Amino acid sequence: MAQRGRTRFGGGDDGQLAPEMRFVVAMTAHTGRDLAEVGFLLVALSGLWIAAAQLPQLRMPVARTALAGIALAAAGVLLIVATHWGHFG
Repeated sequence: MAQRGRTRFGGGDDGQLAPEMRFVVAMTAHTGRDLAEVGFLLVALSGLWIAAAQLPQLRMPVARTALAGIALAAAGVLLIVATHWGHFG
């Protein structure tokens, strides 16, 4: 019988045990800071896009507003990941 937390290689009866594989996401503080910087950059760029969408001389104000909304959503996700898993803040 196999030990708890370990599985057998290939299902054979040779007695070799393999460590249990688990999905691990490892982020360093530096990676978290980089993700946060990208998130804040997206916030700044989306603010500029929203301001540019209000200028009547520029074309496609609806597309600019939609792109700014997508950038804000992506920035929010990056900041959540950086704060939770990247030791930022």
